[in-house]
Amino acid sequence: MRYNFDEIIDRRNTDCLKYDFAAERGMPADVLPLWVADMDFRTAPGIIERAVSDAAFGIYGYTESREDYFRAVAGWYREYFDWNVERSWLVKTPGIVFAIGVAIQALTEPGDGVMIQQPVYYPFSEVIRDSGRKLVNNELVLRDGHYEIDFEDFERKIAQEHVKLFVLCSPHNPVGRVWMPDELRKTGEICLRHGVKVVSDEIHSDFVYEGKRHYVFPTVDAAFQDICIVCTAPSKTFNLAGLQVSNIFIPNQQIRRAFRRQMSAVGYSQVNMIGLHACQAAYETGREWLEELKVYLKGNLDYVRDYLAEQLPEVRLIEPEGTYLIWLDFRALGLSEERLERLIVREAKLWLDSGAIFGAAGEGFERVNIACPRAVLREALLRLRGAVRGIGASGQI
Repeated sequence: MRYNFDEIIDRRNTDCLKYDFAAERGMPADVLPLWVADMDFRTAPGIIERAVSDAAFGIYGYTESREDYFRAVAGWYREYFDWNVERSWLVKTPGIVFAIGVAIQALTEPGDGVMIQQPVYYPFSEVIRDSGRKLVNNELVLRDGHYEIDFEDFERKIAQEHVKLFVLCSPHNPVGRVWMPDELRKTGEICLRHGVKVVSDEIHSDFVYEGKRHYVFPTVDAAFQDICIVCTAPSKTFNLAGLQVSNIFIPNQQIRRAFRRQMSAVGYSQVNMIGLHACQAAYETGREWLEELKVYLKGNLDYVRDYLAEQLPEVRLIEPEGTYLIWLDFRALGLSEERLERLIVREAKLWLDSGAIFGAAGEGFERVNIACPRAVLREALLRLRGAVRGIGASGQI
């Protein structure tokens, strides 16, 4: 490999959310963090060079994108996902959760139902409730280690709960599903029938494992373009989350106008200069880096799978089809949620994302970020094994 993903980079004392705020969030000082979804790898060299050049220039004024920015973003989605976008569709925001919040305000009224599929990325539920909307959960069904959509429940709740907006997580965080065309088509057809708009969060689309393919929601059926907002960003793919730039595509003019009005209402206009240029550099120069990264992440996934099978068979890997986040099932240990959290945090000294924050269906699970050097992952698994083997040693189950 040209890029050294085994390099351990000390991120402490950089105001890093992942490493520097354990005490403030009630964690032990020596906890090993594998929670928030950023990576412990330096980004692609072309991105760093552009950011350094911008910083050295010394003027950080208002900045807007030009045609070459759109060409870079559109070219990426055309080549990787066979999706042809128009420039008029593009609205840039500082993040996807921000965009979801804007969409909720623009397309629904207080008290309207907004549907999600738990266990799902927890800011979805937060932004729905904080917007004064009714959270409606079409809970995913776990069958034989594989999550599926309950379409009967999906359509029934849309009708009964007056759902106006559905937030699709594709690929799904945290369960790792990469939705197939028939699943997306059935989802879209139900939404069309009931006049439901769809916000499709596709931030993890560049991380799909062998044998799977990500389908951008409106490419499954052209009719879906009239009901959807497709949320994309380079942040997960190229480790740029702190630069806060997302590309939101809204084909329907009426929806786009409503979205832009709400953007104006909250007082937001241009994204930041370095984020804008980093995004363009990512899509123009980052391909080789990304391809090597995906090989490395596949190696990390294989390592976890083998380790659990040999050393921790009590902990079950829900086999991911996409993302660099894995979903581990601890239910065979028979622990309460409180006891499991103590095991992870106080005994294993790991900072993971408790499955319970993703909804009730996540209780007994943990989300783990494997986008780190393998030595770090190995240390985390050793800590976990030691804690699990020590269950009951203190007389407390």
